[in-house]
Amino acid sequence: MALTGTDNHRWWKESVIYQIYPASFLDSNGDGWGDIPGITSKLDYIKDLGVDIVWCSPMYKSPQADMGYDIADYKDMDPMYGTLADMDKLIAELKKRDMKMMMDLVVNHTSDQHAWFLESRSSLDNPKRDWYIWKKPRLDADGKPQPPNNWAMILGEKNSGWTWDEKTGEYYLALFTAEQPDLNWENPEVREAVHDVLRFWLDRGASGFRMDVINLISKHQDFPDADIIEPDHQYQPGYKYYANGPRLHEFLRDMNREVLSKYDTITVGEMPFVRDEDEIMKVVGAEAGELNMIFVFELVDIDNKPGGFRLTLHPFDASDIKRCITRYQRLMIDRDGWNSLFCENHDNPRSVSRYCDDSDEYRELGAKLLCLMQTTLSGTLYVYQGEELGMRNVPPSWDPEEYKDIEAINFWDKSKAMYGSDEKKLAEAKHVLQRKARDHARTPVQWSAEKNAGFCPPEAKPWMRVNDDYQTVNAEAQLKQSDSDELSVHQFWKRGLANRKKHKDVFVYGDFAPVGEDQEQVFAYKRWTDSEAWVVVLNFSGKEAEWEIPGDVKVEGWMAGNYTAGKPEKGTSGKVKLMPWEGLLGQLKV
Repeated sequence: MALTGTDNHRWWKESVIYQIYPASFLDSNGDGWGDIPGITSKLDYIKDLGVDIVWCSPMYKSPQADMGYDIADYKDMDPMYGTLADMDKLIAELKKRDMKMMMDLVVNHTSDQHAWFLESRSSLDNPKRDWYIWKKPRLDADGKPQPPNNWAMILGEKNSGWTWDEKTGEYYLALFTAEQPDLNWENPEVREAVHDVLRFWLDRGASGFRMDVINLISKHQDFPDADIIEPDHQYQPGYKYYANGPRLHEFLRDMNREVLSKYDTITVGEMPFVRDEDEIMKVVGAEAGELNMIFVFELVDIDNKPGGFRLTLHPFDASDIKRCITRYQRLMIDRDGWNSLFCENHDNPRSVSRYCDDSDEYRELGAKLLCLMQTTLSGTLYVYQGEELGMRNVPPSWDPEEYKDIEAINFWDKSKAMYGSDEKKLAEAKHVLQRKARDHARTPVQWSAEKNAGFCPPEAKPWMRVNDDYQTVNAEAQLKQSDSDELSVHQFWKRGLANRKKHKDVFVYGDFAPVGEDQEQVFAYKRWTDSEAWVVVLNFSGKEAEWEIPGDVKVEGWMAGNYTAGKPEKGTSGKVKLMPWEGLLGQLKV
């Protein structure tokens, strides 16, 4: 089958993007906090891995209530990270290496310390009052003010998504935290102010934007109560009414027409709570005129309780992974859209801990298995800092008090308030945090085996505790590892990214189909063009498995696997025996 968009090759489709969480990447001045000069100093490392674009989580001026996602000034850097001059140098150094900068655009909400909000909350008749979403309270039986509806806070699911303002006697919508009031995109002045921010950074040398929760910018204007999904919670997930609202596509098309289309940009929208394929294609279809691609969260929501909150646990196996990936690979091929590929980011636990087994015995194999999968799927590939090292979740021995993220803090505080001295319930809550907290992705990058993992000087105190395993899991050791018998995780990623670029016609742009019987353990698929074909076989379990090569899959030879640096010695017909967490890449006869 020929691909609709096969001939429409674009630089942003073939690019590999490396996401940096700046606070945890590298501290250059000894204050325990990662910074812009630290990023600049590691550009050769990032380039050598095979990366084309660096995307940094927000470094704008911010009170840091939510690690910089609460922005107080879109046109200046926070002193904790550096200066505008430091950012200009970073962009210039990227360009010297033929690399690009992707900025993080957070415009669903601002900080409550942003000048816009300070004006908005100053009085009922301030000209910027309507730049945010203000509502009069509902009154309870005692006449006390209550939130306008029952929407829950996203990062504090047991709290209201509305915050009371005593001075003006109204609530403002703040879906993430009270310090992050939602902008009112219904106001054309707000939209123009956002367009101005886009132009500022594009003119300064940025090549595009990752757009934070961009599908939340249009809300249902009647603000109805959400359905009761969690009966023991006072407040409920309200995304039915604030995600993918009635004017979303109008707002995105305006942004593209007025600003983005005038530059050669890469755009990716973070779009949680979206599953409808028609809705997705309205954004990323080749003729949509909105965004290049979006982050679809079905794979990273695979272990969430269906319909519930993120900090929940739900079982899954290889057949669920197959279903998620197959759906979106085929959707974009059949309807001429474009995928983003990712297993990790700053809002999710480490992938090797989530999808595989992060024990010392299997951590490296699992990390390589996920690399093999991601580097052979169609779409633009995103690698999160430390993923190329196989960094894992913090161990269960850590007390919840070690966690720094506001979502984890809110969850633990509310769990203690709800369950009191119920040790079993509290143990369950602690287990959920150890599996799912965002903190796992935010521990400092492990550069070396020296104290503080080389993230900051040994005498400094890092802003967040370094994971306990840094002496054995670190970049320095992996870069030095001999590759004669076995590749380190880093070496495996470097080889995988090089192979992806060498065979981009098939791995980036080629066709896709799952192959073989449905199995709880094994996910296998075929990638092909008219002139080249490959098969990928992945054992997503800690047990040995057998995979029968279908009669129409003609394996010429196994070219790579995660158990050996060389070519795996496996049969090319009949049944193939797979070791725990084994992945294979085979070339097919065309």
